[in-house]
Amino acid sequence: MRYFLLVALLSTNLKLPAQSTDEQFIRKIYDEALARGQSYEMLEHLCTKIGPRLSGSPGAAAAVEWSRQVMQAFGFDSVWLQPVMVPHWVRGKKEIGRIVNSKKLGSEEVNICALGGSVGTGATGMLANVVEVRSWDELKQLGEKGIKGKIVFFNRPMDPKVIPMFSSYGGAVDQRANGASEAAKLGAIGVIVRSMGVNLEDYPHTGSLRYALNVPKIPAVAIATRHAELLSSLLKDDKELKFYFETHCETLPDAPSFNVVGELRGTQYPDEIIVVGGHLDSWDLGQGAHDDGTGCVQSIEVLRIYKAMGYKPKRTIRSVMFMNEENGLRGGVEYANQAKLKNERHIAALESDRGGFTPRGFTLPSDAKAKEKIRSWKPLLEPYGLSDFSQEGGGADISPLAPQGVPLMGFLPDSQRYFNYHHTSEDTFDKVDKRELELGAASMAALLYLIDQYGLK
Repeated sequence: MRYFLLVALLSTNLKLPAQSTDEQFIRKIYDEALARGQSYEMLEHLCTKIGPRLSGSPGAAAAVEWSRQVMQAFGFDSVWLQPVMVPHWVRGKKEIGRIVNSKKLGSEEVNICALGGSVGTGATGMLANVVEVRSWDELKQLGEKGIKGKIVFFNRPMDPKVIPMFSSYGGAVDQRANGASEAAKLGAIGVIVRSMGVNLEDYPHTGSLRYALNVPKIPAVAIATRHAELLSSLLKDDKELKFYFETHCETLPDAPSFNVVGELRGTQYPDEIIVVGGHLDSWDLGQGAHDDGTGCVQSIEVLRIYKAMGYKPKRTIRSVMFMNEENGLRGGVEYANQAKLKNERHIAALESDRGGFTPRGFTLPSDAKAKEKIRSWKPLLEPYGLSDFSQEGGGADISPLAPQGVPLMGFLPDSQRYFNYHHTSEDTFDKVDKRELELGAASMAALLYLIDQYGLK
């Protein structure tokens, strides 16, 4: 009886599938990232020793040199600087914002910040009546008669009912981007935009605006969401309410800067290039931790993990620190231009620019074959919490590669807290969790390993 039982057990064991090489390798990637990872230490230095990195600033220049030295120290096969001219906008002295109520003496200070690229008011500031709108239709209905000579207050909030926060952001950010020029067309002299945050907060969110051609450039500021609510409520009681704001920002001539590129050379198909990257520049109010320090250090960490494991990729894998995503996208455009000039063949591009939160999955290329192939790897990735493969698209910096037919992807972490910090003074190193950051780097390394092994065709 014991003999037959032993034979049965052996037969059962023989039918069990052996753990695949891919499963084993991905497990080792996570072990390396979580036990010996360097991403958190890199981020601490970038945020606390260098800090804000707006294009053209001394911080951006320091970050370029730091990135180059770090990738060289890790022993990547090649590390180089790719020159690019970038916009150079400076904020100047801290902004002043005041609500001036016509029904009682005095004024109430509120928290504002200039929008990136805005012209300044100068030392004299700007004082005028305020008109509130929540949509483009409301603005058009008021027309020149209701707008001319006034400050327009765009107060459409991010929709809290939308679950993916990037979709909620997309439903409100057009007023920040285009509000100044649309209001100026009707004779407005200034613009206040409700900050792009879903919670009530005391700090404002900056971000770029876009001035339209042949339209007067008027000063534009963001107001903290809590103070946007205050301004809105006071306007209901006082139609003659005025607002004063003072900004000292200006645009200087374009400045020289660089993308920073490091790579591990492919052993079998060196001319097939896989790019992973984040943007090195940040806004000037905080330390640029989640936006996009985390994406930068994760992208460097991917290559460091491979190097530490002794992995020799089949294809060339590049880590790119893109410059000037926030207010121009010059780095991404230049990288794509150089790729085209050199006739380089990029087979995939992945960007991390959604913060360093808990990994959920990846956004996928639009190509049906590539999409299907990545989804076929879900059983290998799902044990690590990577289950969301439902969305398409990649990050802004890799988007200029799209016309060259490059499949674009994005690292997709949990989005619920991202817009608490996005473009604010609160985007600091202490808001990043070490384990979440390391899990994200490992997740990116796991996906790129599979692409390196099997391609996307």
